[in-house]
Amino acid sequence: MQDNWLAEESLASRKKHCAESISIIIPALNEESILPSTLESTRSSRPLEVILVDGGSVDGTQEVASRYGAKILFSAPGRARQMNRGAAAASGSLLLFLHADTRLPPHFDRCVREALSCPTVVAGAFELGIDAPTPSLRWIERMANWRSRRLHMPYGDQAIFVRAEVFRAIGGFSELPIMEDFELMLRLRKLAHIAIIPQPALTSARQWQETGILRTTLINQIAILSYFLGISPATIARWYHRRNNRVAAYTR
Repeated sequence: MQDNWLAEESLASRKKHCAESISIIIPALNEESILPSTLESTRSSRPLEVILVDGGSVDGTQEVASRYGAKILFSAPGRARQMNRGAAAASGSLLLFLHADTRLPPHFDRCVREALSCPTVVAGAFELGIDAPTPSLRWIERMANWRSRRLHMPYGDQAIFVRAEVFRAIGGFSELPIMEDFELMLRLRKLAHIAIIPQPALTSARQWQETGILRTTLINQIAILSYFLGISPATIARWYHRRNNRVAAYTR
């Protein structure tokens, strides 16, 4: 009889986790061209809500989001600010923060629910995939995925997810002009394990293609080192944007 009770308890627990709703929060600024593929990748999940937080787009970003049934909110530009705005309005018990140029893998919802059902897991992300065939980008993927697993430090282009109650309890993203994902992970990994799903979230190669693979990698690593040396995020952000070809309100 005890075995039957345990089996029923396990089944009830699985059903509970499968029913948990996911809110996907996408900060965007002038992403009309790439947004359709991102939103298409979210369609495999139910129950689900998709919230796009627009930072002042002047292209068709809002029209694309509306066409895909996303809830549209508005905010001053800045990825951390926009994601906090979306999280505040989210109704889901699980939050997934998705960059506008990143596509989720199939069955991502099941992966997220299963990962966060583990009591030792506080948050998670997917492995990094880069949407280009360039061989040197495979090395970037390998380094990023090693870092994520060994150091428990995934970045925002890996589609970070977390329980809503945990996210709100720690105060959400610090509204920094750069490295908001890095800073959030530093806080979360002090609480419990960061799970890395062995499926890639596929992010656009545009930054590496526009700025150069070696240059982009060096800029990113110098930004991280500067942060650890105590240089202010505002100073790092100014330096970062001056050295990147892509002018945007966001960084990786």
